[in-house]
Amino acid sequence: MASAAPPTAATAAPASTGSVADTCAAAKRAARELAQRDTSVKDAALAAIARALRQRTPEILAANGLDMQAGEREGIGDALLDRLRLDEGRIEGIARAVEEIAALPDPVGELIEGRRLPNGLDLRKVRVPLGVVAVVYEARPNVTVDAAALALKSGNAIVLRGSSMASHSNAVLAEIVSTAAVGAGLPEGCVSLVAGGGREELAELATQTGTVDLIIPRGGEGLKAALQAVATVPVIYAASGNCHIYVHAGADLEQALAIVLNAKVQRPGVCNAAETLLVHEGLADEFVPLVLEGLGDAGVLVRADEDTIATAGGDPQAASQQLAGALVEPASDEDFATEYLAPIIAVAIVGGLEQALEHIARHGSGHSEAIVTRDAAAASAFRLGVDAACVYVNASTRFTDGGEFGMGAEIGNSTQKLHARGPIGLRELCTFKYIVEGDGHVRS
Repeated sequence: MASAAPPTAATAAPASTGSVADTCAAAKRAARELAQRDTSVKDAALAAIARALRQRTPEILAANGLDMQAGEREGIGDALLDRLRLDEGRIEGIARAVEEIAALPDPVGELIEGRRLPNGLDLRKVRVPLGVVAVVYEARPNVTVDAAALALKSGNAIVLRGSSMASHSNAVLAEIVSTAAVGAGLPEGCVSLVAGGGREELAELATQTGTVDLIIPRGGEGLKAALQAVATVPVIYAASGNCHIYVHAGADLEQALAIVLNAKVQRPGVCNAAETLLVHEGLADEFVPLVLEGLGDAGVLVRADEDTIATAGGDPQAASQQLAGALVEPASDEDFATEYLAPIIAVAIVGGLEQALEHIARHGSGHSEAIVTRDAAAASAFRLGVDAACVYVNASTRFTDGGEFGMGAEIGNSTQKLHARGPIGLRELCTFKYIVEGDGHVRS
């Protein structure tokens, strides 16, 4: 792997060192130019970014090592450390994602609909860039590259604000992306990083009306609340994922077990991991011991309701006990509303589909919900009745991901209903305009 005398991680410069207002104003100027760039130029820039990531992998790893050391000193926890960690394999995966985005159709100029009006005017509704997109994110340095690549391909300038715990990684990655993009013919200011400030800087970014067209926060409920309090710029929240697996009567229990374990264990520190398991009372006697054994073998702590504990032969009043090989604690109502991002899962027995839907409506975050069943009517009722961006039948919630959905990557998963819902990819970073063409038409 080639590497050419990069600067040290400690001295790598971020993509922008100006004020937030100046950075956003520069991004606005860049957005006007970028919207007119041909697909070939944008794709060449993405190819240059992928090459630069591979060439400068040692520098990226050095910067990430500084962030990892700081995170370990501060005790941020295994889930956040996993999100923060980069290695050669992950950097290669990020570079491949950039190339996959380059290979996708350019959404800019895409015809949504068109027709000739009775008066002879030709009306076309076409997709166009939003303009300047700001992304605020926590812990995951790969978002720096994923978000920038999606923004550039969709013709948008981007302003990035990562968390302080990934400051070294983000600075190097943003500089690599910006330098490669501009070197390949994209305008100065198309990729910027604002960093170093606290909540005041976040508030300033969220109030750049007139220069920032959209802000996307990718993080926990604290970040969401902080932005809700101050934002004057339109916001799409890529917020928490309190995802459920509901095992309905008639489920294939071995299949259900595999889905539960994958959704909880494969990577517990991500927003599409399952946090709650709901079990139909009709199969609880058979399935509860089976799933507790599987969760216990995987090192997952179970927080269960009284019915689940009793079904497993335990004492519902005990503070903690081993049941079928799993460590089980009594669950509170708050446990069912918690996004653990850790090897912990809440478990409850429900009376049927309607009770499961009520539980999800009360505690879910609108991210991803799954039912496991061979009952076609129940599966249909679940699909129609659950309110979430992504609904699964007999599949793990872990598939909610822009890459898995063929989008190349994602900026986050929107749990809102307007404009964008689910993975935020290229088309979600566009709006549209009406193009009306005539031949001297005037309205009478």
